[in-house]
Amino acid sequence: MVCDGVLYTNDMSWLELRKFVCPEFVFGDGALALAGRFASNFGGSKVMVVSGSNVIRAGWTGKVLKSLDDEGLPYTIFSEYTQNPKEREVMRGAEIYRSEGCDVIICVGGGSAIDCAKGIGIVNKNRSNILEFVGADQIPLPGPPLICVPTTAGSSADVSQFAIITDTRERTKTAIVSKKLVPDASLIDPSTTITMSAELTANTGIDALTHAIEAYVSNASSPITDLFALNAAQLIARHLIPAIHEPQNMEHRGKMMLGSLQAGLAFSNASLGLVHAMAHSLGGHADFPHGESNGILLPLVMKFNYQGAPDRYDQIGETMGLNLKGLDPDEKRDAIVAIVQKLQEDAGVPMVIPKGYVEKKDVQELARKAMADVCIVTNPRSVRLEDVTAIYQEALG
Repeated sequence: MVCDGVLYTNDMSWLELRKFVCPEFVFGDGALALAGRFASNFGGSKVMVVSGSNVIRAGWTGKVLKSLDDEGLPYTIFSEYTQNPKEREVMRGAEIYRSEGCDVIICVGGGSAIDCAKGIGIVNKNRSNILEFVGADQIPLPGPPLICVPTTAGSSADVSQFAIITDTRERTKTAIVSKKLVPDASLIDPSTTITMSAELTANTGIDALTHAIEAYVSNASSPITDLFALNAAQLIARHLIPAIHEPQNMEHRGKMMLGSLQAGLAFSNASLGLVHAMAHSLGGHADFPHGESNGILLPLVMKFNYQGAPDRYDQIGETMGLNLKGLDPDEKRDAIVAIVQKLQEDAGVPMVIPKGYVEKKDVQELARKAMADVCIVTNPRSVRLEDVTAIYQEALG
């Protein structure tokens, strides 16, 4: 039964205990200008600002720095990280944080910047290598105050208890999951997304959609996460393509940022599934963009997973605009997969792994690493190594 957007079952499992964690957040135009005030309220005396060169050039970092100047707070900027932040980059940032005498971190950027900032904070507090915290609930002490200013509508790292760090020795992206990673504040200003390219808008939007879908079908979902997941899927389905074609339109940009926020609140508490487990393995192996990885794998995993949660996938399809009445299960599955593929096609997201990133000989190793990822625990269907291998092979085209 579906009531108010929530799928209830007769076995009363929806009444099982669930926790829900999220940071304080401010959503709306001008939110980023509050960064200095928040840093001051947290008792900061010197701030590390984590932000990449593209965001700095776009001017968003400068607006945050002005807010720090207005509060009389000194700062140092750290931008020595890359896409899919590496463990050595986190450790370098932690070293600079200590040497500069910082006591608050502000991050201005997308998922890579925020994950790096989270890592810097917990390394400093716990004085250990970042890779020692891989897995669920492995962080003894929370980091220093962390304020996030997200500049993409996709990763939702600014509200989540996840950090994804690349282990360069093992060539895999590792998931660190702990409520100690939840930022202290997120200042969500949709205007920061107007400088995103069409490609970045598409990739981050599909990332957010994947968060919503995987959270809704997760075996750790709850009525609360369901509300956020379904509303996020609806917003993204309606506004992603218009946001790509009308980048200055704040109606679409704002709804995409809202969808990203809601998807983040959902997956941070319900966790994810096989798409992300496989995307982490792929991204670490080939340094492949996370949103593109999700886009390639999402339809394939949905097709595989459907029998594990058919009612929930049906609800996702209906939320995205499908009429599934009168269809048999296979027809429903194919229609739901098709509407996601159509959205990706319209967004210009690749449907197969581009040549040069992965060879057939790599597939078994990719599958082995995906099977060890913490996200696979909450997948709605049991997964075997041969299942993951087959999906990667299909993703090669």
